[in-house]
This record gives sequence, C-alpha cells and structure tokens, in this order.
Amino acid sequence: EVAAERLEPRVEEKDGYWILKEKFRQGINPQEKVKIDKEPMKLFMENGIEELAKIPIEEIDQSKLSKDDIDVRLKWLGLFHRRKNQYGRFMMRLKLPNGVTTSAQTRYLASVIRKYGEEGCADITTRQNWQIRGVVLPDVPEIIKGLAEVGLTSLQSGMDNVRNAVGNPLAGIDPEEIVDTRPYTNLLSQFITGNARGNPAVSNLPRKWNPCVVGSHDLYEHPHINDLAYMPATKDGRFGFNLLVGGFFSAKRCDEAIPLDAWVPADDVVPVCKAMLEAFRDLGFRGNRQKCRMMWLIDELGVEGFRAEV
Repeated sequence: EVAAERLEPRVEEKDGYWILKEKFRQGINPQEKVKIDKEPMKLFMENGIEELAKIPIEEIDQSKLSKDDIDVRLKWLGLFHRRKNQYGRFMMRLKLPNGVTTSAQTRYLASVIRKYGEEGCADITTRQNWQIRGVVLPDVPEIIKGLAEVGLTSLQSGMDNVRNAVGNPLAGIDPEEIVDTRPYTNLLSQFITGNARGNPAVSNLPRKWNPCVVGSHDLYEHPHINDLAYMPATKDGRFGFNLLVGGFFSAKRCDEAIPLDAWVPADDVVPVCKAMLEAFRDLGFRGNRQKCRMMWLIDELGVEGFRAEV
C-alpha cells in the first residue's frame, strides 16, 4: 500500500512549463533549485540563447543566474560547457534516433567543427549519437539553425531529459531482425522534442531517462540498462512490445531493468512512453541525485504500484 498523499504530483504546469510545487521544495538538490530559479527550456523556446550568445563569457560569469545558464541550463539545448579544461568552449550533443545519419548531416557537422581547428572534433557515442566539440557560444544560434536545415536537433539531450532513443544498429538490413526499430525510435524522438520545437511536458524530470527499442535476439540495444526497453512480442496475433523498466548504471548502484508485466500494441509505443515519463516526472524523488533515477521510484511504489500509475 502506498499512502494517497505520496501519489500527489510534485510538479504543476504554469505558463506552459512544469515546475516543482512550493510544498515539495524542501531538501531538493542544487540542480532542482537551478530549474526553479529559471526555466531552462526558455533558452530555446523563447529565444533566450540569442541574447545569451551576444554576451562575453567573462561577463556572463559575473552573475550567478547567467553562470548557471551556461553551466547547467544550456544542457537542455545539448550544450555542455567545458569549464575546467576548455573554458568558453562547449560540447554539443545531438538527438540522433537509432544512430541514423545522412551524408548531408555529417558534412554539416564537419563544417561546424572544421572552423575550430585543433579544438574541434566529433564523437560517436555509446547511445548511437553524435557529439561535436570545440563550439563557442557566439556561434550557437547559427549552429542550431543549421542543424534544423539538415533535419537535426540538439534539443533536450542533456541533464534531466530523455536521452537518445537507441535501436538495432543493423535496422533494416539485419537478416535476423524481428522488427525494424527505426520507425519507433523516430516517433519517440519526435515526441520527446515536440518535433524539434521543444516539449516542456517531459523536460523537467528528476534525472536523466534512457529508452531503447529492441529489434532482434542479439540485444544490441542493451535493454537491461535502459529506463524503458521495448521488447518485441506478439499477443493474440497482434504485434507489440513487452516492457522492461528501471535499468541503469551509476557510481552508487547498478540495476538491471525488470519486467513491468505489461504488453502494449505497436501503436501505443508513444502513449506508454508519455505515461511513464509523466509518472516519473510527477512522483520521482528530487533530493540526493544518486537516488533520483526511476528505479528508486519503482522500489518505493512496488512494480504493481508503479504499473498502476502508468
């Protein structure tokens, strides 16, 4: 049994954004305070980045609010300030569902980092994603526009957001695949980012959140270390997915995802993701950052209680 008051949502919507209610602000971690001080998504959705990019970084550092902008809030735009080792330069993480990239997109990314000389480089990440390095703040608005022109976005790829949707790296050409994962990872990414326009309904999570869609028995996607893994399964002749939930690695705890004992038809991939994110957003712990991942919430509510919320 979970007390009824524990199931009260801890966040509320105000002016299109979701914020932590006053009554739940005791004992929260520093990152939560940064989100309360200023809504990070406004840097993108209300063009705050345009003004921020015009200010010299040394001047930005003179105010705690703007310093938090470049060190924390810009992560909602996929920008990570390398303060210690490359002061004034940023790593920019993209959204690249299923790791699919075109030659035109890759050439554009190359053109961005080329101008930075030895400071510029690119990573291919373990979540099938691109990260480009060496970026300076004045260039960011133009880079974001260029990304949009080639069908890319860096939005909502850092901090307390949903990470890149991972799928079968051999999708569409794998002779052993059960399902082509690309349509599903694309749908998930479009939902998470509001079609690259921003989706503040799922941008104020207690911690980061990893999804994947499994395409074959090889489990290239590592479903057991994802917060939500879609496992292909048929039921009564219909194709759909069984759900694994809560997997993660951290310095303090490593847990495999566990079965939610739930099946959804293929058409419900996005609605179930939305429902699970809302349950995590509304009820997740926001104190000690080591205990804010979704598995801690599942532990508290129990699998049946969590499933009921979803």
